[in-house]
This record gives sequence, structure tokens and C-alpha cells, in this order.
Amino acid sequence: MPQKSKIFPIVKSGLHPRNKHLERYNFSQLTLACPELVKFVSINQYNNESIDFSDAEAVITLNKALLKYFYQIDKWNIPDNYLCPPIPGRADYIHYMADLLSSSNKNTLPQGKSITILDIGVGANCIYPLIGNREYGWQFVGSDIDPVAIKSAKQIISSNDILGKAIECRLQSSSSNIFSNILKAGEVFDMTICNPPFHSSLEEASAGTQRKWKNLGIKKEKETMLNFRGQNNELWYEGGEQTFVQNMIEQSAQFSTTCFWYSTLISKKENLLGVYNYLKKAKAVDIKTINMKQGQKASRVVAWTFLTQSQQSKWREERWMK
Repeated sequence: MPQKSKIFPIVKSGLHPRNKHLERYNFSQLTLACPELVKFVSINQYNNESIDFSDAEAVITLNKALLKYFYQIDKWNIPDNYLCPPIPGRADYIHYMADLLSSSNKNTLPQGKSITILDIGVGANCIYPLIGNREYGWQFVGSDIDPVAIKSAKQIISSNDILGKAIECRLQSSSSNIFSNILKAGEVFDMTICNPPFHSSLEEASAGTQRKWKNLGIKKEKETMLNFRGQNNELWYEGGEQTFVQNMIEQSAQFSTTCFWYSTLISKKENLLGVYNYLKKAKAVDIKTINMKQGQKASRVVAWTFLTQSQQSKWREERWMK
């Protein structure tokens, strides 16, 4: 007896309304944009077209197709065992940060080359700058402590003429610094973004990967495969997400007038109280918490500024209202 099709909603729940990935993947369109995806597409148990999300090469090729079809990024790849990000969720962060900039600019969205964003931990995939530039025309600086990641991100940028000189990558030479050694004298940013490592140890990161496999219904013999991939510095940090964000907040206070909005993803809701306490101690003037949801996964962004109202007005007049 044939397997009955499972009815899935056309529009994915929870994604930002401007997110280009609101609807289910259209594999007919994606395979036209990226023919190499064809060999990974098959009919799943619900009689729907899909890929095997336990296959690292399939997931990477899906990302290539998404980037090419939706963002005109013709050439994209990452080194073996580096983090392969889910693009819809990454796009959500960018769109919500665009809304935050808009709310600080009398509900007018700042766009174009005058807007500069710092991506802390740009990674080998360079995904946030790619989406942010193609969606809003923003300029980016991406920082990372991993020279292989920086080399990969630079290769992606140089391989796509459409990006021009919109994205610059800088190597952070000190693992204890976040902004020092990256920010240049007199340089300012309209926003910083960050997807921090949220595990506190390699063991915790491995356990998290095992849970993901289980949620996907992957059999035990496949549990060691690396479709979620990632280097140590991408997945875990001593003290975990809360310690990383604490360090970021403390160091951001040293550059209080260098950036309008600092921001970071917070994956663990239980870390929020500690983050708020750190921000209060650092004397942040304003704090925003933005809730996001991608399907069953809930996350949030915490953003903060040290600028007073008069400083914010001056920033708008000098940078966003030209």
C-alpha cells in the first residue's frame, strides 16, 4: 500500500515576514539554479521532495543552491569539518536587526553602503555578511580567530564579483579579545552581530549533536557523521555562551561610542537573566530582546547601546539621514 503524503504548511511558522525562505523548499527552482543538487533530491517517506539531511555533502549543496537562487551568490563552499549553517535562520537574524535599525531611525530602514556591520565570528561560511549585503546593501567587517575560516571567507568574497568590496575579513590574533585588534582608530559601526559558541565543552557540544541526530530520526550507525560539523571554536567556549557574552558586554563598554547597537544571539533562555545583569553592570543605556522562532526552535537576540538620546540623534543625522 503506498505511503500517504504528509501535509506540511506552505509557509514555515515563525520566520520573519521578509525572510525569503518562508515557503518550503522548491526543489524544481533550486535544481535549475544549482544542477549539482539534483543527485541529492529524492522522494521521502511522505512522498515529498527532500534531501537526506544526514548527508553533509547534500546539506552543503542545498546551501549553494539557496545562496545562488535567492542571493545571486554563484560560488560558495566551506572547508571540510567547518560549520554549515541553516540559511533561513541566519536570514532571520539579519531581518530582525534591520528592523532594530529602523526603529532607531524613525521607522525608516537604513540601507546601502553607509551602513556598516561587524560580524563577530564570521566563520568559514561568511553567511551573515552575504545575506546582509545582498538584502540591504550593507557593508561588513567579519572577524574570526581562525585563519582557515578567514581564508575561506575571503575566497568566497573574491569569487563573487557581485559583492565588490562590500565585505572585509580580519583575523583576531588574540582569543581573549573581541573588539581590540579588530576595530581601527576612528572606525564606527552601526551594529555588531554575533552567533556565539553556546556549549561549554567538547563533550557538551558532542551531546548536542547527538540530540540533533535523534530529533532527525537518524539511526545510530549514522550518529558519528558530520552534517552539523564545526570546529571547536565554532561550537564551544570555556564557560559556554554566558561567559562569552559576558566578555563581549564588558569589552563593548570600552568602545561605548564606537557602535550604535551591539547584539548577540542567545540560544539558551536561562542565560538571559545573567546577560541582563552584565548589561546593567556595564551601564547600557537601552536593552532590547527580540524573540525568534524557526519551526520548533526558539531563540532570541539581545541588543544594547551605550549611546544617550542626544548621541543617538546625532548618529542618525550624521550617518542615516544624509
